[in-house]
Amino acid sequence: MATAQIQTEAPPLRHIPLSYDNSNSQTSALRLILSTHPQWEHSKGKIEFVRFTDGITNTLLKAVKMRPGSTEEDIDNEAILLRAYGRGTEVLIDRERETTSHSLLAQRNLAPSLLARFNNGLLYKFIRGHVCTPKDLTKEQVWRAVARRLAEWHAVLPVVSKPPSIDINEVGMNDHLNGHMHISNENVSPPLGRSKSFPSDERINAITPGKAKPNIWTVMQKWIFALPKGTVAEQERQATLQKELERTVKELGDLPGLGQDGLVFGHCDLLSGNVIITPSSDFNPLLTPGGSLSAPTSTQLSVSFIDYEYATPCPAAFDIANHFAEWGGFDCDYTQLPNRTQRRSFLYEYLQSYYFHLTTATTPATSFSSFSAPSTPEDIDKEAEKLFEEVERFRGIPGFYWGIWALIQATISQIDFDYASYAETRLAEYWAWRDEESGCREREGREMPLREK
Repeated sequence: MATAQIQTEAPPLRHIPLSYDNSNSQTSALRLILSTHPQWEHSKGKIEFVRFTDGITNTLLKAVKMRPGSTEEDIDNEAILLRAYGRGTEVLIDRERETTSHSLLAQRNLAPSLLARFNNGLLYKFIRGHVCTPKDLTKEQVWRAVARRLAEWHAVLPVVSKPPSIDINEVGMNDHLNGHMHISNENVSPPLGRSKSFPSDERINAITPGKAKPNIWTVMQKWIFALPKGTVAEQERQATLQKELERTVKELGDLPGLGQDGLVFGHCDLLSGNVIITPSSDFNPLLTPGGSLSAPTSTQLSVSFIDYEYATPCPAAFDIANHFAEWGGFDCDYTQLPNRTQRRSFLYEYLQSYYFHLTTATTPATSFSSFSAPSTPEDIDKEAEKLFEEVERFRGIPGFYWGIWALIQATISQIDFDYASYAETRLAEYWAWRDEESGCREREGREMPLREK
């Protein structure tokens, strides 16, 4: 398949030189909201804030204007989301990249409009709908809708894009020169046991020479460099994880696959809370009995994805394998993971949507001048079987990815969540997968873990 690098420049994004302060939530949030909606201050109706508690990284507030006589839908259509970054999370998340990703998605109607950024967060429009639970992900209507939407992401979003420009009039020249993502000292501290010096981008990017940067592999490399290493045990763990990353990249980093150079623009955090079921008349692709790609009735369930802080180029197989792992939720309930039949059906639905969007998008993510999409159910079946094997090869990688993430969170987060135990659980998934792939578990006569069955 011929490929082309596509770059997109997002429109200027306003910057508000203010910060959200969790210890003074109401006042600091109100100042930010009135910076973008000053008309709310003196018009009729109170301004209220609703705090969401589903996430385990950031503070998320919904600002609403309770205008007299307004319906719930009217209020939601005017609502604003304020998301303030969690303490120290800049170690894990490239906030410039997140803003770029959100702007890119919004341009293609795949994300709510981004209103502004402030010193330690973002303001954007609210999406009406039902926030999924892990149990919801197991429902056929929902997982088929997720497959269609994820495929659209992978088909139409470019792997590389320019960062959004900032409205220089909204910030002082010193702020412009020193960087807009300054976060006050009370909100940020380095990981425990980590030196203030940090490896350069060149060292981070060296894990995948020749690939678009950043990508899922460079993200993991950055995280491993950020791991605490104040004790001998921590140093040994970091060395082990570094060795495993290099091994994994050697095995999986250059595999052919969908997208550009084997990479698509992935969400990379498609847990249940980031899937919103929305009432929509959007048509999604299906194969008609005659075998051509077309749009079905508008009665199909539609979903949107939120929270793009981990969105980055990745193999499509990783993004899909990661979503499958999220069926178990934060409790890692392996009894809820999709079986082989469900996984194959998901991939069939995904590929129908992927090729539909790839062949109909005004600016698809990949050039396909020498390529024709599968046009019959049999062709899709063959492609789905191939993708099934690719996803299987990535089955253990989400555990590695989130295990490293949780090790860092355990040192920086103030949220009441047992990150240390979560890290051990997720890394155990990776090691169990390795043992199964190598035949080590069977040779040693150990029982197959539930997740590998």
